[in-house]
Amino acid sequence: MAEIPRYLEDQTEEQIMQRMLDRLPADLDKSEGSFLWDAEAPVAFMLSEAALWAQELLRRGFASTAASSDSNFRSEEMDLRAGEHGITRRAAVAAQGAVRFAGTPGKVIPAGTVVATLADEISGEASLEYETVSRVELGEDGLGSVGVRALIAGKESNVPAGTVTVLSTPVSGVTSVTNVEVIKGGADIEADTALLERFYAKVRNQGTSGNKSQYVQWASEVPGVGATRVIPLWQGPGTVGLYLLDTDKRAAGSDLVAAVQKYVDPTQDGQGEGVAPAGPVVNVMPAEEVPMNIQVKLTLASDATLADVRALIERGVTAYLKQLAFADPLVRYTRIAAILLDIPPIIDYSELTVNGVSDQNIEMKASQVAVLGTVDVHE
Repeated sequence: MAEIPRYLEDQTEEQIMQRMLDRLPADLDKSEGSFLWDAEAPVAFMLSEAALWAQELLRRGFASTAASSDSNFRSEEMDLRAGEHGITRRAAVAAQGAVRFAGTPGKVIPAGTVVATLADEISGEASLEYETVSRVELGEDGLGSVGVRALIAGKESNVPAGTVTVLSTPVSGVTSVTNVEVIKGGADIEADTALLERFYAKVRNQGTSGNKSQYVQWASEVPGVGATRVIPLWQGPGTVGLYLLDTDKRAAGSDLVAAVQKYVDPTQDGQGEGVAPAGPVVNVMPAEEVPMNIQVKLTLASDATLADVRALIERGVTAYLKQLAFADPLVRYTRIAAILLDIPPIIDYSELTVNGVSDQNIEMKASQVAVLGTVDVHE
């Protein structure tokens, strides 16, 4: 709420008290501590409180001010406001990946076996647990891989490769476990800012009769979807292609793709069994990730290290690429150069290349998303 309505202005306790005293006859004792002053003071206080409540109630009545910018807070009023338009807050999503067991050849590891990351005793960070989604039998080499899903949904369950090393559920004959690749796809319950964005997208850009906007709305209703690219006439008349990103603006995982396919067009035969209208055949796919490999020679401040600067470059470029995802097809060379110069420990740079070329933008296709690849820095 940008401005306080006129009828709620000048409603402080002191202002209300003064107006009440001014309405009393002039020949009465209205000084502080008098009977009349003491009688009216509590009333002025309660009326000022009511004015504050009215301001807060009015603020919560509009989506733009009901939504909280705090990602850890969920406004009930925002849920109610969005619900008026059939929009519900997306639930948290559990991360998924795969782990590799090592042990006795032929050993069968049942579905539901729990594995975990190590707890950090120094920081007090608890371990993260995952369960296998199916049984796996170790091969002749004593190795076997199987999919896992986080027991607790949320973004925190996304972990790098090599971090899941604990076998929480004892299984005889198993000597070790690890995740060879990253476990990803976990997403927190939708924040107010994201819910507000979807709210605006629906009320300001109405999706009707299966137009492009409506396909975006349908896909975004599935928890875990971060962005959608709609390709009409994907493989000719009567076909629609949907490319998906997760909430980290990376290629959507297989479970997320399957969930959107089931919601939009589960039979993929144009029968209209999902939310999509009868007729079009919808194919849902993950976006194709295109790594941006950066190489640069740096001149650093005397107290800076290459490892620290590399981490800062990775953070800055990752944030930039997330802004571009399905919004701008061009990865601009000059923007990456600007990120380098905005890092205080970097005095200067030279020989900057992105995917082996310099002074050249890189354009993504409709099905592609740029992600950070390798960052090679040297002095």
